[in-house]
Amino acid sequence: MITFENVSKTYPNGTAGLRNVNLTIHEGELVVIVGSSGAGKSTLLRSINRLNDISAGEIKVNGKSVTRATGSELRRIRRDIGMIFQSFNLVKRSTVLRNVLSGRVGYHSTFKTMFGLFPKEDVELSLHALERVNIREKAYIRSDQLSGGQQQRVSIARALAQEARIILADEPVASLDPLTTRQVMDDLKRINQEMNITTIINLHFIDLAREYATRIIGLRAGEVVFDGTPAEATDQVFAEIYGRPIQKDELLGVGGVS
Repeated sequence: MITFENVSKTYPNGTAGLRNVNLTIHEGELVVIVGSSGAGKSTLLRSINRLNDISAGEIKVNGKSVTRATGSELRRIRRDIGMIFQSFNLVKRSTVLRNVLSGRVGYHSTFKTMFGLFPKEDVELSLHALERVNIREKAYIRSDQLSGGQQQRVSIARALAQEARIILADEPVASLDPLTTRQVMDDLKRINQEMNITTIINLHFIDLAREYATRIIGLRAGEVVFDGTPAEATDQVFAEIYGRPIQKDELLGVGGVS
């Protein structure tokens, strides 16, 4: 369970990233956060694992305060939270397997991980994670030789190797073509359902939110303006979330080229 209690975030320039957010996200949910650019989607997502510090309120993960945690306690909380980025965040010159193994660094000393001294069990776990996203055969290929969709699957496998109980995905398909977008979203949904991993995804495309989410949260100017099921998220609701009529490219989910 993840709880936001009166959470606000104000940036140094005075911009309000979040305004008095109160939310409870339950184990096993697949939550999609929608809203226009600058609505606070990334701020909310990144506050869960303290990539962004909040200005007021408190965030708890399974009853433990992320907001107040420091040192080893914060590292333990973060170990249970996998992060997937729009830009993949891989070491391009390293092999796919080495990138996936980086999900294990929280379980070992800095000395061991610096020299790549991972036990056999970690290697087997990482290979199994690659198998779950159907790219095990790419394990010993350099990451920069993969397509964009394959690189994002490596990011998902890294979170699985981390044995994360929560996956945060910040616009994970924004740079992918429509076909690859659905493949990545299918992977995330399947993993959510089969492994009961709480999954929170920032998305720009409305049809994808309706198709894949069990719950949609709409943000506008840092405030929660909608929280409901995909069936409740009508075109009118999305127009209110975005503060304007919905554009065709937002509705159809037309991405870039992978």
